[in-house]
Amino acid sequence: MDYKNAGVDIEAGYKSVELMKSAVKATMRPEVLGGLGGFSGAFSLEKIKEMDEPVLLSGTDGCGTKVKLAFILDKHDTIGIDAVAMCVNDVVCAGGEPLFFLDYIACGKNYPEKIATIVSGVAEGCKQSGCALLGGETAEHPGLMPVDEYDIAGFAVGVVDKKDLITGANIKDGDTLIGIASSGVHSNGFSLVRKVFKMTEEALNTYYDSLGTTLGEALITPTRIYVKALQNVKNAGVTIKGCSHITGGGFYENIPRMLPDGIRAVVNKDSYEVPAIFKMLMADGDIAEEMMYSTFNMGVGMILAVDKADVEKTMKAIEEAGDKCFVIGHTKKGEKGVTLC
Repeated sequence: MDYKNAGVDIEAGYKSVELMKSAVKATMRPEVLGGLGGFSGAFSLEKIKEMDEPVLLSGTDGCGTKVKLAFILDKHDTIGIDAVAMCVNDVVCAGGEPLFFLDYIACGKNYPEKIATIVSGVAEGCKQSGCALLGGETAEHPGLMPVDEYDIAGFAVGVVDKKDLITGANIKDGDTLIGIASSGVHSNGFSLVRKVFKMTEEALNTYYDSLGTTLGEALITPTRIYVKALQNVKNAGVTIKGCSHITGGGFYENIPRMLPDGIRAVVNKDSYEVPAIFKMLMADGDIAEEMMYSTFNMGVGMILAVDKADVEKTMKAIEEAGDKCFVIGHTKKGEKGVTLC
């Protein structure tokens, strides 16, 4: 008996690392010290000395049951983008610059080419957000997970000067809410999605005119990364008063997280076109509208609160980053929370 016969192939692990090296190397920043393969990743903090009061920010998350789609479609090159996006969007939501990311992949069996493909997506997400893929772990779990399945999660670290932290404390009556478009369902609510739609290869490969693509392609579209958009707004000289990443809990849970006591958000549902995938989900699943807005992003992945005098400048900066945006509401005095009308 040996480790391989017990279900863990060390040689496959070595091959995975070799196959992913080029993708990881493409994410490196000047601050990264050493190369891939050490027991820990080293990142120089020399540049942070330029800040008055540097504050480290961190975020950790996964992709939830969205990985089930990757299994069925046998498409593994974008799920890593989702893992990065879920973490770095939280970091940038507080005003931070993502510095580095670490991934964790648990699998029933290590298929080197598949693992390398997953990590290529992680690397792409890191490139989109300007952070380094500093390290990671691939853990083979024979007997615990089916051989053809895996799960992926990650951890991001960023930095911000304390004076630039986005806390929501200065949001006041009459500020404007700007929504930045999502790329689809992102990585939340897939337990409900999988109850509404048949999770078969045939069903997911069915083309719909309303979607302009197959159902599977619409659902597996990776989570949008908003790092560049928010950095552009900051570089334009705009003070972002509050920022909400619309993830699990949708509008009702996430928008109030950026609000101070005594301020209520008012969101106009007709201020933008809700993407077809959400309309299909609502109709096919007979889901109440309130449940849709408390589960999904409904086409808005990030919401910013800015002074109304900064609206034009903010929207221009977001659009120059390649994102779509729209004025979706305002703030007013009242009980902390959100009103959709």
